[in-house]
Amino acid sequence: MQLGVIGLGRMGRIVTDRLLANGHGVVAYDLDSKAVEEAAEAGATPADSIGDLVERLGEKKRIWLMVPAGRAVDATLSDLDPHLDGEDIVVDGGNSHFERSVERAEACSGTYLDCGTSGGPASADAGFSLMIGGSEWAYEELVPAFDAVATGRAGHDRMGPSGSGHYVKMVHNGVEYALMQSYGEGFELLHEGRYDLDLESVARTWNNGAVIRSWLLSLCEEAFSEEGADLGDVDDYVAGGSTGTWTIQEALEQEIALPIISGALSERFGSRAPEEGRFSRRLTNRLRYGFGRHEVARRD
Repeated sequence: MQLGVIGLGRMGRIVTDRLLANGHGVVAYDLDSKAVEEAAEAGATPADSIGDLVERLGEKKRIWLMVPAGRAVDATLSDLDPHLDGEDIVVDGGNSHFERSVERAEACSGTYLDCGTSGGPASADAGFSLMIGGSEWAYEELVPAFDAVATGRAGHDRMGPSGSGHYVKMVHNGVEYALMQSYGEGFELLHEGRYDLDLESVARTWNNGAVIRSWLLSLCEEAFSEEGADLGDVDDYVAGGSTGTWTIQEALEQEIALPIISGALSERFGSRAPEEGRFSRRLTNRLRYGFGRHEVARRD
């Protein structure tokens, strides 16, 4: 299968590399010409514009967007729209709000799939988890590509109609906030408590057979190994918050109580206040680097 990939940042480049590694052809485009050159060196066909990419794809257009959520998605879809019809497929792999995805699906001349993507750059080798919403025929058409980009067939599925993929990913991110907060609070108590503990050893021991073992716990072990048990100069500022906010807004609309996720979001916003840093927030800050390679805020 041949696909166009628009957006060659960290995640878009992983999509490109995994498609190529599994025998698919890729026509690659990015506003950054150097990123296009690097993708070409990896085996992709370079395109110097969206129009050029569409032309190189020929009659059957399957296009994967990995551009920042918001205006960049709208601008890219606007440029693509004159070249598409209902037989063409566009996958939006970014973190768009699900209601915007519904609107985009209705407006797009092609068939639009919203694709929640989890795993971050740290999952480049293992593959992503893909939560896809939209047309069933379009999903089935792209199953070989989804198999390549995800961990395999078990790593992706069609969640339902348009918007459902990004809806599931939104809730996923809310759960992610709560899990990181829980680990942060537990390790804060261990750090400040009555014993002088090796937190790397605790994390490693917990992650071998304990009920609370997980990838995030492995990233806790990694954080303590690389930063030290006191997390060194890692600051307590925790970036992000948009998808967690969307989750809480939806919970309010549906009258569903989410006290743990709400608390985790409040802690994240609380980290922006100028006060002495909490250990739990510092660990959450470092965990975001572990799975997403987000920049670690550090103390001066």
